[in-house]
Amino acid sequence: MSRCLFAFLVLIHHGPAIAGDLPPRPNIIWIMCDDLGYGDLGCFGQKTIATPRLDQLAKEGMRFTDFYAGCTVCRPSRLSLWTGKHMGHTPISSNANYHFKPGDVTVAELLKDAGYRTGGVGKWAMGWVETSGFPLKNGFDFWMGYLDQGQAHNYYPTHLWRNGQKYPLPGNVLSDHPRARGRVTSRKVTWSHPVMTEEAFAFIRESGDQPFLLHVHWTIPHANNEGGRVHGDGMEVPDYGIYKEKDWANTSKGQAAMVSWMDRDVGRLVDLLRELKLERRTLVIFTSDNGPHSEGGHRHEVFDANGPLRGFKRDLYEGGIRVPTIAWWPGVVESGTTCAEPLAFWDFLPTACELAGAEIPAGLDGISFVNALRGMKQRSHDYLYWKYGRKEAVRAGNWKLVRTDAAKPAELYDLKGDPGEKSNVAGEHKAVVQTLQDYLGQATK
Repeated sequence: MSRCLFAFLVLIHHGPAIAGDLPPRPNIIWIMCDDLGYGDLGCFGQKTIATPRLDQLAKEGMRFTDFYAGCTVCRPSRLSLWTGKHMGHTPISSNANYHFKPGDVTVAELLKDAGYRTGGVGKWAMGWVETSGFPLKNGFDFWMGYLDQGQAHNYYPTHLWRNGQKYPLPGNVLSDHPRARGRVTSRKVTWSHPVMTEEAFAFIRESGDQPFLLHVHWTIPHANNEGGRVHGDGMEVPDYGIYKEKDWANTSKGQAAMVSWMDRDVGRLVDLLRELKLERRTLVIFTSDNGPHSEGGHRHEVFDANGPLRGFKRDLYEGGIRVPTIAWWPGVVESGTTCAEPLAFWDFLPTACELAGAEIPAGLDGISFVNALRGMKQRSHDYLYWKYGRKEAVRAGNWKLVRTDAAKPAELYDLKGDPGEKSNVAGEHKAVVQTLQDYLGQATK
């Protein structure tokens, strides 16, 4: 039986509305924050930071409790998202430099071929203007934001990129500090986040009746790592908002303000869809690219950002890869539902293609989760696989195998009773360890 049990029971109770035909060629919006932890939202257990709009989104939609990023760091996670492949079949499994090659096929290309208008804002990370990895060479009609993930550390850059042109951010002046690496601003005037957000809203308004795919890849709440090294505070916000008077370190105020600002803008996006009467024609998925950071002077423990999970960014324990995920689509996704089926970023491409009526390429690792969205029985993965440098992990059902190094013994956890991965039971379940180790071998073939 599908793990989306609650959603399925709600469907039975409320009748056949969800089981009917889906709206044809819906709009698809993928909102992805940067370094947002599993426990950073109220609807996933956060007690201190206010996220009322996302909490409401979860009440009106579906929470995915076992949804995973493509990797535990930025670039490979995005690579997995756009290509439908896990780390066993991608060219990189770390933040090593990579730009899309002509032979790479992205979800944007497939939906564009199916008649969709395709756009994105925020962090790209897959290639500069002059390379084959430039967004407009990989299926996007429009992209506005950061092309390089290192430059995206700075919330006050001198410019962003709008398609192939520099888009100046007035008043910002880069620091000449030797440790700044061109990523710290000494004079901060124009904050990048609202500039990119308004471009996303404009894209929605300008799409008219044409179905669209929109990636909103905000850099919030990633730290400015270089800013943390230069002046001890990498949490760059124009003000601390409702946290201004808190008796906290400024890094904590900045972190909380980023999350609440992001929450507000998710609400503004939903309000815009309702204003344009697009809500019943639009699937919105909200998530994060990996687990929470401990960078820029901030530590993830301050707000319990990984919640009940072990580990954080750069770990392959659950806290590094399991991410808070919400799906919202009035009339299709039943409100107040939960899905516990283990799913991952590489499932997005086939899901988007099925909804758009686009051809799903062969050789993917992903499976469509349209049935999960509809509260119906969802096909399960045999296993999910991650790799980061020398680390590997695989999940099959509720069993999770972690190898922190090829030279060290494998660790085994039963996530059903131990989601925090506190008790290594490898010695008690040798047959399970062998099965999951076999999956490790299969994953890279």
